[in-house]
Amino acid sequence: MRSFDAAMLLVRAAIGLVFLAHGARHLRNRRKVMAWTSSIGFTAPRLQWAFMALGEVGVGAGMALGFLTAGAAAGVVALLAVAFWTVHRRAGFFVTARPDEGYEYVLVLGVSAVAVAVAGPGAWSIDHALGIVLSGAAGAAACGAGVVAAILQIVAFYRRVS
Repeated sequence: MRSFDAAMLLVRAAIGLVFLAHGARHLRNRRKVMAWTSSIGFTAPRLQWAFMALGEVGVGAGMALGFLTAGAAAGVVALLAVAFWTVHRRAGFFVTARPDEGYEYVLVLGVSAVAVAVAGPGAWSIDHALGIVLSGAAGAAACGAGVVAAILQIVAFYRRVS
């Protein structure tokens, strides 16, 4: 069991740190992020900046700490589904594709988040300390809700730019 708990901590920490770093970068560069989201077809760039920056910081912290982990995983899935649809899918699979990066990295992060949600955060988490047990089908359902949230965001705010 300790090996499972250590593995979940490592995966959660890696995902969490990636999202915390991206969120901090987006928080510091509000105008640049707003200009970029507008240029790729989002109709509410200030709202997209807030979704990205605050969402990434929130899900990053949740994943790293193992706090409300299934919800954090759902947030990861939502953010990555939006990124996949609006940027990465047209570039193909490989992350080295240019001018945009392919979706392989987005896929690995998303699947890793789903795996954590389904398996549970492990004993070395705030969820475990608080007795929050949300994994298995409930974790998968939370991630499904993340996909639905992403679809709603895309439908409401995204207009592809040619």
